[in-house]
Amino acid sequence: MEFSKIFYFLSVSIVLTLAPGPDNLFVMIQSITQGKKAGIATSLGLCTGVLFHTTAAALGISAIIYKSALMFKLVKYLGAFYLIYLAYKAYKDKNEILHPQEGEKLDSVSLYKKGVIMNILNPKVSLFFLAFLPQFINESGRSIPLQMVFLGLVFIMQALLIFTIICLFSEKLGEKIMHNENIWGKIGIVKSLVFTMIGLKMAID
Repeated sequence: MEFSKIFYFLSVSIVLTLAPGPDNLFVMIQSITQGKKAGIATSLGLCTGVLFHTTAAALGISAIIYKSALMFKLVKYLGAFYLIYLAYKAYKDKNEILHPQEGEKLDSVSLYKKGVIMNILNPKVSLFFLAFLPQFINESGRSIPLQMVFLGLVFIMQALLIFTIICLFSEKLGEKIMHNENIWGKIGIVKSLVFTMIGLKMAID
């Protein structure tokens, strides 16, 4: 694979990752409410989902989902339902966010799973990689599926770096907000609204 194509792919990937979207919001809100470790655990889950979508694109599974309107809608609505469920949980636990327990152990595994499920249940990500990756493939080079997986790994590495930076800044923002009882008291509601908006957008798009 040509270095110029890899460099161009990396540049485009960084722009796409920095663009405001559901993943950025999801990582940011987790970092604000639970700290950078929560955001990083969520980011790892989201990036694991990206690996799933990359592999699906390489094997042609994404194309099958694209061709099946019923399957596409099923995955899309499952993803939307899951996010609205997370919104309900966030609203239900809003008092725990208002008064976080000192020394409370972070459930990183649960946050990781949330990131994985959220990403896998977003068929638009599969379609994105199905359309995006082939543009940077060298058709005369080695195995095309392997090239697509390699590019997927490049995308994951830059996404993890950007998400980590978002986590660090969001945690600092959360620390400042925490000292303002009026604002912090509404964080649970804001978190619930953000998840609801992401879920509804996924369902309507």
